[in-house]
Amino acid sequence: MGDTAQHRFIDIVSDSTGETAEKVVRAALLQFPGAPVQIRLHTRVRTNEGVHAVLQQSASDGALVFFTVVSPELREFIHHSSYELKVEAVDLIGSLIAKIGSYLDASPINLPSAMLPLSDEYFRRIEAVEFAVKSDDGREPRNFKKADLVLVGVSRTSKTPLSTLIAQRGLRVANYPIVLGVEPPPEIEEAPQERCVGLTIGLEQLVQIRRARLKQLGMPVDTNYGLREHVQEELDFANEIFKRHPTWPIIDVTGRAIEETAVIILETLRERDRSKALAASGGFSLV
Repeated sequence: MGDTAQHRFIDIVSDSTGETAEKVVRAALLQFPGAPVQIRLHTRVRTNEGVHAVLQQSASDGALVFFTVVSPELREFIHHSSYELKVEAVDLIGSLIAKIGSYLDASPINLPSAMLPLSDEYFRRIEAVEFAVKSDDGREPRNFKKADLVLVGVSRTSKTPLSTLIAQRGLRVANYPIVLGVEPPPEIEEAPQERCVGLTIGLEQLVQIRRARLKQLGMPVDTNYGLREHVQEELDFANEIFKRHPTWPIIDVTGRAIEETAVIILETLRERDRSKALAASGGFSLV
């Protein structure tokens, strides 16, 4: 039983990058924290031979298969082959395409996303990711006022991965690391204050994360960076800064995956935008 529990696989098959399917699967896996499962991504699979090879491996390993394939012929081949090989295969996009086509009374073009013409949305996301990279760790304070979102928190509160993840949705994200005794630069006051978000985390988890990081770097864990007393002082200093900025929502990242934190941040911003729009309309909703 122990060995079986340790060897579970989910195969994701896509005729494009597989990004959509992977996000859906990882979002679902958040409901099973610590599940012993390995995701294997198979991208740009566009032939029967390629599909069959993946499904044979899936059958051998007892894997669960999710696929996003737009070609009706290839989808049908996957359904047929998975039945023959006794593999559980879930079509994440086929029925959705069919439903939308029926609703719009239109036929899909059946082209993988990687083969579609590049859109303004695509270039907007690329620009946002580049902005996040340039604005990481407070390197470009002048970018604070240009940002759609500014993340502020002590070291190891997931600022960089959150910035990258949210930027992939097309938002320009900057982040600033709070350092004990160092006041934030004046540029942070020039940023739209309703778009600044403070990140906090529980003391014990932060100490654990920092000590693991020190070990990874081959450094002693008893440096200030990993000492509980010093870390507590940093968190207290960060809280003082947050109190001086009461309009900043404070998000606790303790025990949360970055995907979950990103959703909370985006929902918080959307709720603020809705409230602002409602106030601008005189407090009346047309819904």
